[in-house]
Amino acid sequence: MFGQMRSALSISRQTDILEHIYTLPPEAQETAMASIRAIEAAAMTQQTPQPGLAKLMAYLDSRGVRKGICTRNFDAPVNHLLTKFLAGSVFEPIVTRDFRPPKPDPAGILHIARSWGLTRTVGREKERDGLPVEESERGADYELMPTHPGEEVADASGLLMVGDSIDDMTAGRRAGAATVLLVNDVNRHLVDHEHTDLVIERLDELIGVLEEGFRGREIE
Repeated sequence: MFGQMRSALSISRQTDILEHIYTLPPEAQETAMASIRAIEAAAMTQQTPQPGLAKLMAYLDSRGVRKGICTRNFDAPVNHLLTKFLAGSVFEPIVTRDFRPPKPDPAGILHIARSWGLTRTVGREKERDGLPVEESERGADYELMPTHPGEEVADASGLLMVGDSIDDMTAGRRAGAATVLLVNDVNRHLVDHEHTDLVIERLDELIGVLEEGFRGREIE
């Protein structure tokens, strides 16, 4: 739907849709968001499950594997997906467009990790940035900030970020998670991208990955 959205906003392909909207005056922001929501709502009625979705969910639920959602969509399409195709499967937390900054910023994934109690202590050397544990009540904006040795921060190194866009792969890599690209004809150029660790063609291929493990790209 990105082409439709950019056409509605009269912006180029190189312009990030949400970044553009957030630079507009408040009234113009709401008008722009309304046009995007209308496109998403129309597309929502055409939703179909990805191949292997039901089998993967049954596997994850049978083993108590936690699941979260990190998306740039608003809540209506997400709720439609959950009630129509994922009834009985728990996703918590669910990070939508209201969470800022959005992907490709890693803050949403780090928020999920922190909400699951996944943390680590910063080592002797100061790291560039992180999501401190004590910042959990800051509200909708979760900006990363410089860390300090001995500080406890969110740790996404044990997570898999599964997605189909460069925003998904970059957010996952920047958060420290392993990234899994659900490949299709549109995103095939991301197969060899430095932020992509593993490529699958069906969601239920993840079952074998979780059972047997895999080796991702080395992070410098």
